[in-house]
Amino acid sequence: MEPADRIPSTSDAGAFRPHRVVVLALDGLLPFELGIPHRIFGRPRDAGGRPLYEVVTCSVRSPGPVETDADFTLHVAHGPEALATADTVIVPASYELGPVFDRGELTPELAAALALVRPGTRLASICTGVYVLAAAGHLDGRPATTHWADAARFQRLFPHIKVDPDVLFIDDGDILTSAGVAAGIDLCLHMVRRDHGAAVANDVARHTVVPPHRDGGQAQYIERPVPDQQQASTTGARAWALGRLHEPVQLRDMAAQESMSVRTFTRRFREETGVSPGQWLTRQRVERARHLLECTDLSVDRVARDAGFGTAQSLRQHFQAALGVTPSAYRRTFRAGGRDQEDDHGGRGRETRQGQGQGQGRN
Repeated sequence: MEPADRIPSTSDAGAFRPHRVVVLALDGLLPFELGIPHRIFGRPRDAGGRPLYEVVTCSVRSPGPVETDADFTLHVAHGPEALATADTVIVPASYELGPVFDRGELTPELAAALALVRPGTRLASICTGVYVLAAAGHLDGRPATTHWADAARFQRLFPHIKVDPDVLFIDDGDILTSAGVAAGIDLCLHMVRRDHGAAVANDVARHTVVPPHRDGGQAQYIERPVPDQQQASTTGARAWALGRLHEPVQLRDMAAQESMSVRTFTRRFREETGVSPGQWLTRQRVERARHLLECTDLSVDRVARDAGFGTAQSLRQHFQAALGVTPSAYRRTFRAGGRDQEDDHGGRGRETRQGQGQGQGRN
């Protein structure tokens, strides 16, 4: 569950200390994916302007060059000892994993480095970095994902892992895995959102010029992600609906914005987004509710109306299904001193805590 696993804020402890993210750079790494954690975690600040994260890159060897899959090498300034200082360890993709990729076995050098990671450290992988976590035994009996083109091989090599080849990322509490390339951005934004809320994550997304939220359960591979110039798109209808989330939005009205039949619009919408119009609307409304709970003092009833759920009961049901917590629990987590208005009609909704984060379900 996102709020329950939140990183302690500066008010939770005496001395301020940013959460340390250590990125493990392995030979054959993809420079783009190595840079994702630095770009995403390097942006968040607290109210006083202090960085919420410190990002450090390390190698399994002494400081020095690390080969990439491009025509240049990188000089990494930290050795494996940096792993012992991490609050979160991220393993990006590499094309030169050797026995890790071939037989699911760690090299002595890599095993010695990973042994330095403290118990309780959050672990994450991007794309084929998941092979490292799997070979180290961290994923046995747990769900995981990787690039869709590599999922079948990964499953054969690690039959005790519950591989889902279709999702962007999986949050299993203390271990998170993502699909390839851009899904690493989604994963890191999700961790920021889980740690510090939607407002902080949305600020990072705006400055990175990426969508603020793609749910982990969204399909990796969408049949037609870039609309054919000869065919109509559903982009206009989505923009139209986003401006009317507080109103009832009917499927036929969205289809009318693009002058399509409901059947054609529904098919085109799923091809472009990977989800149905109804699923997409619910996700946008949950995101709107999150923002209002974090940034306003509106009652839960008012948040429900403004987000388009109509009633507090409907908001609670959808919020619980999406995030595993009630609206008031979410507000208390991300807004110190937030008013507990979970049930404006007397009685409080039951608050549950789940070990798994959002985005694990299939659409």
